[in-house]
Amino acid sequence: MKVAFIGLGNMGEPMALNLVRAGHELTVYNRTRAKADRMAKQGARVADSPAAAVRGVEVAITTLANDQAVRDAMLVPAQQGGAAIDALPNGAIHMCTSTISVALSKELAEKHAARSQGYVAAPVLGRPDAAAQKELWIIAAGPPADVQRCRPLMEATGRAVTVMGEQAWRANLNKIAVNFMLASMLEAMGEAFALVRKSGIDPQQFLEVLNGLFNSPVYANYGKIIAEQRFEPAGFKLQLGLKDVSLALEAAHDSAVPMPLARDRCQHHSLLRDHYLNAIAHGRGGADWAALAEVAAHDAGL
Repeated sequence: MKVAFIGLGNMGEPMALNLVRAGHELTVYNRTRAKADRMAKQGARVADSPAAAVRGVEVAITTLANDQAVRDAMLVPAQQGGAAIDALPNGAIHMCTSTISVALSKELAEKHAARSQGYVAAPVLGRPDAAAQKELWIIAAGPPADVQRCRPLMEATGRAVTVMGEQAWRANLNKIAVNFMLASMLEAMGEAFALVRKSGIDPQQFLEVLNGLFNSPVYANYGKIIAEQRFEPAGFKLQLGLKDVSLALEAAHDSAVPMPLARDRCQHHSLLRDHYLNAIAHGRGGADWAALAEVAAHDAGL
């Protein structure tokens, strides 16, 4: 399949490499050219702009950090070749694997439909090591025929696909809800590890108990990071965690759903959001989002 891949960050590069290894014909674009050049050595063609990347392809995949990055790549005319959405052929599909807002997902679906293009939301669950090993869990949604066309690409990058329905935004809302649960878990783990450390208990012993109780690779992975205070290099940056908590607040506001753990900024207290801001204010935005545990440790006098 002829594929454009836009965004070769920590997640995008291993995903793109797996697509090449699966035999797909890739054209790649990345703002930092060196990462695109690495893919060229693996057989991909390098484009000078998102619009140039998507010309003549069947599917354009975006793996970008946030709403603005996706908007800039697909909707905003670049200096070379105009907007990617206008260069994408009729009948082609935009498959967005990014964690973006429900509002932007709805906007993309509408604008692609107006151009006789498909749009599939396919945000992924997993860290860069999971992407490299094709162990991502993909949450997909969109018109059934479009999802089916994209399935070989999903299967080349992940271990499982859960289809959430025909409206693409449903996949994005599910991903936002999952990331909110992960952020809440990190807050709880940070507080618990601060308690045992302040009390003189070996964090590794506490982690052993957690692993015995939950038997979860997610708890085991993040628990190990927090127990060892090993927050660099970041698999998922803390500043992106703040972005995802903010997306959860936005979605909750739109659906009139109280979320006391991540209370809206217009109220008196915002636990998760404020703790992420606290960490970023202390220069930890580029650390792994598990470094949220440092806030609890600092508050405990550790």
